[in-house]
Amino acid sequence: MRSNAKPQSPSPFNTKLILICSFFLLFLLLVFGTTSSTFSTQQRRPPSASIAESQVSNSTPCPSLPSCTKAPPSLATALIHYATTNTTPQQTFKEISVSARVIETKSPCNFLVFGLGHDSLMWAALNHGGRTVFLEEDKAWIDQMKQKFPGLESYHVEYSTKVHQSDALLETGTKEESCRVVSDPRSSKCELAHKGFPSEIYDVEWDLIMVDAPTGFHDEAAGRMNAIYTAGLMARNREEGETDVFVHDVNRAVEDKFSKAFLCEGYLREQQGLLRHFTIPSHRAGSARLPFCP
Repeated sequence: MRSNAKPQSPSPFNTKLILICSFFLLFLLLVFGTTSSTFSTQQRRPPSASIAESQVSNSTPCPSLPSCTKAPPSLATALIHYATTNTTPQQTFKEISVSARVIETKSPCNFLVFGLGHDSLMWAALNHGGRTVFLEEDKAWIDQMKQKFPGLESYHVEYSTKVHQSDALLETGTKEESCRVVSDPRSSKCELAHKGFPSEIYDVEWDLIMVDAPTGFHDEAAGRMNAIYTAGLMARNREEGETDVFVHDVNRAVEDKFSKAFLCEGYLREQQGLLRHFTIPSHRAGSARLPFCP
């Protein structure tokens, strides 16, 4: 995310080039897929179609014409932005690919992202047709991004924790029984549950959650303790199915320890670079509740 920039192994030019190519290929697939579908429909047209019907058909704009095969607004905006900026996402290509594969299988879906950053347009474009929401601690940054990209849905959130409190919070979270009870975060008695998000954030069942904020690289920063725990609670509290949760910057102590403790090593599916991918099942489905960690 924006506030946690760090050196990346690939050069900015290479990452930028890869992203542009990826979006361009996606656009080509969309165009050719539409054209192919239209062609197949025309091929199945009965040979007995009347001349009048043919004339009516010819007077209607054909979906296969270039004027009809527009790129989705989210994709077009992302293409232009990443093609004209030297600022690229803080995640590496391999890290982004982990999340992109999951988005490809689940989109359009509900995607919650902790943090509003230079990769936000990319996530919204990859989840075209779905709902992608960003939670950001820096209100001034939200205002700046909204002026430039009004299509991004973001909300300002505040955190009362500090990174230097993480050890005490970890001990509380692993020892207090209230932190092992699966419930709506708003009614949870666990100190780690964040109760200050906009109400609609709690009312949505999120299919994917990305934790790449708040700031966590110095002792006085908010840290991601609440974010990681609450993401896990939201995933367990859904009616049925699974939630894919991604945590970035797992080289740091908070992200490492809290993701293992509250998203659970038993639910860990993959780690690529500084990104971990967990798949957490609903703990409400069926008559028997699952243990907090398998």
